[in-house]
Amino acid sequence: MGIPRAVTRPNQAMLLDDEWLFELDTDDRGLTENWQADHTYTDIAQWPGSVESHLALAKGAVHTGWHDTVVVWYERTFSLPPMVGSAPGKSLFQLTFGACGYETRVWLNGTALKTIEGEMIHYGEYTSFSYELEETDLRAKNRLTVRIADSMDAEIPRGKQELHVYKRGGIWYQTYTGAVRSVWLELIGRNRLRSRVGVVSIVDDNLVRINLTTRIHDPGQYTIRLRVFGPNDPTTLVAESDFSLWLDAGQKQQRLVIEVPNAKLWSPAEPPLYHLVGQLRDETGQGPRVETHFGLRKVEARGSWVYLNN
Repeated sequence: MGIPRAVTRPNQAMLLDDEWLFELDTDDRGLTENWQADHTYTDIAQWPGSVESHLALAKGAVHTGWHDTVVVWYERTFSLPPMVGSAPGKSLFQLTFGACGYETRVWLNGTALKTIEGEMIHYGEYTSFSYELEETDLRAKNRLTVRIADSMDAEIPRGKQELHVYKRGGIWYQTYTGAVRSVWLELIGRNRLRSRVGVVSIVDDNLVRINLTTRIHDPGQYTIRLRVFGPNDPTTLVAESDFSLWLDAGQKQQRLVIEVPNAKLWSPAEPPLYHLVGQLRDETGQGPRVETHFGLRKVEARGSWVYLNN
């Protein structure tokens, strides 16, 4: 199943977008009453979707705006994924939220989850975050619980502010917050490249710097293989390089440079895109990969020509 993101993996995944149970926690009682362990929900909401629309449907009327702090809970169940047992000892499961509220907590079967970065609470309205799960963490029937808290504190950065928050004069349109992007579960390698890829190019020298993030559970000697195809032709290899390095356990950003001969620049009139494949190879020459597209465009910045891939 295709996952809605720019950087892809050729692996098995389960999209968890659907109808979820929903509850407005008006008095912020959920944590005290352990709703993550057991709660009878009174409403249903579509994920992804805005908290504003969910509240409007739950109340049967148009939601008139935030009042200081709004706390909502979502919950759904899902069966054991079919890819369980397909790569014993070599794989993990990754639960990813594309974006979800300013302050988000997540529980699986009543157990609080910690993000890959070590956060029990994820802060950031429009940033993605992920959790690693062992196969033993999953049951035949699983219950996923999410608590989202948002505030009208004017000091908290967000994409859209309501009119009564005095930042740049406020806005006149409805905010869009909460479960704003998809959530999915996928099978991943224990040692892999994360789906965070950046591109910086020095066009005049035909050099492209690829920013990647390695995630390692088993320290050892690895090779990162970069291959560039195109432009606009995923079958024609135009550049390839191997980078051998020792990787310790943990997460680390890697900056690698590859030459793309006769690089073609992107423009609205002629928008050639290159296809990048990055693979983390172990001593057997095998390993998971990530793929994305990028373009090269001249942008003047402090006297040099660079391009940043989004």
